[in-house]
Amino acid sequence: MPLSADHHPFVELNAEESAVLERVRQLVTEEIGPKANSVGREDKFAWDTFRLLSREGLIANGFPREYGGIAATMMLRARIVEELARACSAAAAMLVGTDGSASAIIVAGSKELQREVLPRLASGERQCAFALTEPHAGSDLGNLKTIARPVEGGVRITGVKKFITRANVSDYFVVIAREPNSPPGTRHLLSYLVDRKSAGLTVSDDVPKLGWYGLPIAGLRFEDVFVPPERQLGERGVGMTIAQDLLLRARISHAAIALGRMTAALQIATQYTSRRQVKGQPISDHQGVQWMIADMGARIEAVRCTVYAAARRYDRGDADVALHGSIAKMLATDLSMKVSIDCLQLLGANGYLKEYPLERFVRDAKFNQIGEGTSEIHKNIIGAALTKIAAGMPLHPCLDIDPAVFAA
Repeated sequence: MPLSADHHPFVELNAEESAVLERVRQLVTEEIGPKANSVGREDKFAWDTFRLLSREGLIANGFPREYGGIAATMMLRARIVEELARACSAAAAMLVGTDGSASAIIVAGSKELQREVLPRLASGERQCAFALTEPHAGSDLGNLKTIARPVEGGVRITGVKKFITRANVSDYFVVIAREPNSPPGTRHLLSYLVDRKSAGLTVSDDVPKLGWYGLPIAGLRFEDVFVPPERQLGERGVGMTIAQDLLLRARISHAAIALGRMTAALQIATQYTSRRQVKGQPISDHQGVQWMIADMGARIEAVRCTVYAAARRYDRGDADVALHGSIAKMLATDLSMKVSIDCLQLLGANGYLKEYPLERFVRDAKFNQIGEGTSEIHKNIIGAALTKIAAGMPLHPCLDIDPAVFAA
């Protein structure tokens, strides 16, 4: 049903996975939910939430078991993120950020590097952030300007990164850079794990923002930062593959965050309208209110199927998963923005108060439409992909026309 993902036909979890999800729900009910409004009032890193997720083994859910994780599938990860996002965007995004940066080490780091870094990330002793976005390049990976220049014994990195979530609390950064003199649009990107204490690396002050409190952002400046060869993640050109996979994982996770938030918003609004009375009658009895609730519930259920399908495609390794990740991210985040605003409207003046979470939901929902590729970028991706697919198909059988003159 639209207010819950219980017994959804797309979700198949084993007993261990179901137990993990049930523990997440318990934490949301008993600890994360009651503190979420407080976290959402000031944009400081939510250390208590982070330590709780680390202590419970959730922060490293996607890590291999040998390094402290549970090797969660994308489906389980999406469900965990969704449940956390029903109460707190920061809690959900902590898992997404940790997964995104650490997955590069898991996929492309040496065994020695994995043994050195991953257990510390899994325990919460250390943190790692993903440094991709630049002043003039975000989803446009081919336009990155940060350079990794080969020198004796390693490389030296020069460039600027921005919008780096958790930059001021991270001990490591997974940095995507390009080779010197590589032409625009090059796919020969490089990936490195850079220590925060490296000479020449500067982290800016936190940058004030509209919402998504509990997870501050900052910028990074690399001025001839030396990185030894053992900190390179993968071979030449692997940086593009790493970046694309990290973006895909993050996009599906953003969709799951949006799904959790709008499901919670609908629950709150429906419960409120059932109790709020005007002239002795619950406002939920009004047809206009019922139609708003019905429209939101139906659309949420449709988007839920889309998000879960994208997670299943990722776990299966489907060739078209990137397209479906974009579809899920665009639909879920756009709908979350609309549902959050409409649910706030149903609460009237109370929805505008910080005592209720709807105003926080609205502020947080906007970032989901922007982070990891704006909705407009995903429309471009989807449109280009569908155009290419259609070009390779035979003309529709209902077209009673010579293919040579079709659209002439």
